[in-house]
Amino acid sequence: MPSSSSWSDGLFLKIINVIVYFLFLGSNVYTVAGPSDIYYTGKDTYVTPAPWAFLIWSLIHLLLLGTIIYQFFDGGKQVIIDGISWRLPLLAVLNAIYVNLWARHYYIVAFVFALFVSSAVTHIYYIVKKYHEPQSAADEIFVHLPFSLYHGWTTVLVILTAFEAFGNNAATQPAGIWTKVFAFLAFFFLEATAATYAFSSSEGDLPASIAIAWSLWAIFARQRHPAFIHWSALAFAILSLVWVVKAAIGVGLKLRRGGRGISLDEERAPLINS
Repeated sequence: MPSSSSWSDGLFLKIINVIVYFLFLGSNVYTVAGPSDIYYTGKDTYVTPAPWAFLIWSLIHLLLLGTIIYQFFDGGKQVIIDGISWRLPLLAVLNAIYVNLWARHYYIVAFVFALFVSSAVTHIYYIVKKYHEPQSAADEIFVHLPFSLYHGWTTVLVILTAFEAFGNNAATQPAGIWTKVFAFLAFFFLEATAATYAFSSSEGDLPASIAIAWSLWAIFARQRHPAFIHWSALAFAILSLVWVVKAAIGVGLKLRRGGRGISLDEERAPLINS
């Protein structure tokens, strides 16, 4: 049946989404990729990942550019404008504030905004997975994929920023027993989150699991001392790959059956914020 909607439906929100993408998310790209070299001048903790971990920002922003374009098509309008609605510009503003606070080393305030960002992403993630099962490849690539990556990555950011706000500085303070315990628990939490993504539905959430695994491998690559943290990161990184493989198998099986997307049960949604 031909679509009855026009590209101008919800035009005000579409314009707002375009503006906040280029003004706020664009500023994030500059902050992260700019000349200030923030990865080597910030606080180094015992869970700080290798700088290449943050390349996932570039992928998320690139996919969200597709989201902004896709909103002008009927399929995109239904989920982005009618479903996500004003949560997307709110997320863009919160994310920009978080990144700029983090880049300026206001870690405690940045941690608070990391929780806000995680809450906003969680709400969007739940709406997309619960109520908007993908109907096309465009839905998968420009809606489900970016917000799955975003949700997994913000889970990591909450952990990283918590250690920057309240943890020891690895450059000046040795890792005591409590630092090791909390680092171990952080790795366990991330690996368990990857497992939750893998079992969130019959096919799992592969992109979100990959975001967690990617981060754990980056932490292992960066953290050489003490040995306990180094090898703990490796152990949980390997375990996280098991859940990536499980989710990949689930996606493969669903594609063979001709199925699309990820349907998320309410009780099994991997939410960092309820």
